Amino acid sequence: MANISDIIEEFILQQLSDDLSINLSRNELADFFSCAPSQINYVLSTRFTPLKGYDIESRRGGGGYIKVVRLDNSKKDLLKTTVYEILNEPVSYNEALQILDNLLDRLIINENEYNLIKNAISPKALAAPVVMEDRLRANILKNILLGLMRR
Repeated sequence: MANISDIIEEFILQQLSDDLSINLSRNELADFFSCAPSQINYVLSTRFTPLKGYDIESRRGGGGYIKVVRLDNSKKDLLKTTVYEILNEPVSYNEALQILDNLLDRLIINENEYNLIKNAISPKALAAPVVMEDRLRANILKNILLGLMRR
């Protein structure tokens, strides 16, 4: 059985299915799902991140809203953004998996490529001192994606 976070995520994804952005009310969503507004915040902050291809704009107050924006769908633009902006900093294994999930969801990489890259950047494969592991992971992922941009 799916938990409430999965259900809320699926609902938002369905609302976004054909649109690049949607406006939502945090309180209305919380009422609809019979949960606390903080649960809506949790779903938005963990499942709709830039690493997963989304941006969240929020305005609080009486007329407040949440705007969920699907970032540019262009494959080349997504790869460029990932390579030149996100991967210039160290990347944890979980952040790297979010990037890969986004690339897989947008059909930029296939299941086999996903699994190969996942194995190549795993903590077990890197076997580097912890302080260097995230930087090394970012460099490996960056070079793989640069290769994908060339094909």
